[in-house]
Amino acid sequence: MKVTDPRPLTGEPVALDLLNTRWVQDGEPLDLFAGAFGLTRVEGLAVWLESTGLAGRFRADAATLVHLLTAREALARAVADPADASARSLVDSVLEHGRIRATLTAEGPGERAEFADPAWGPAWTAARDYLELLGTAPDRIRKCASESCVLHFHDISRNGTRRWCSMAACGNRAKASRHYARTRER
Repeated sequence: MKVTDPRPLTGEPVALDLLNTRWVQDGEPLDLFAGAFGLTRVEGLAVWLESTGLAGRFRADAATLVHLLTAREALARAVADPADASARSLVDSVLEHGRIRATLTAEGPGERAEFADPAWGPAWTAARDYLELLGTAPDRIRKCASESCVLHFHDISRNGTRRWCSMAACGNRAKASRHYARTRER
């Protein structure tokens, strides 16, 4: 039986999607890897791997989960404070478990990720994705502007002014709150 991903925001780049495995719903912190939603922790990992398109490349097992949780903590610290040297060191320690091998394909030059231990694959992939985001648009890595939201997104709007993880959720609540405040003043 295929389980749907219960998270409110999916489809972000892998690094941010990993951060978004923790979220707040109705004031309660939730974690896809904490054994909620009738899933075990490893089943939550399987849901995440499927959601990110990594399920065909990596196994959902306890070792992979431990490494992925290490990467999630490293990325959370690095995103929260890019100047934090210890956070950068944690991301680097995850990156030490894989490498890119140059290849020649039928289409021309290519690259392939390699891991001494495949259980590090998803964690390394998320950390590598974070490097790519930093290399292309570090100022577009954002946390939702809602104080009660912990979700992150990659702002791909044309003018780079996206503030909310979702206009339908956090953005709408902020607009409704401002409207309520204006009507109370009158």
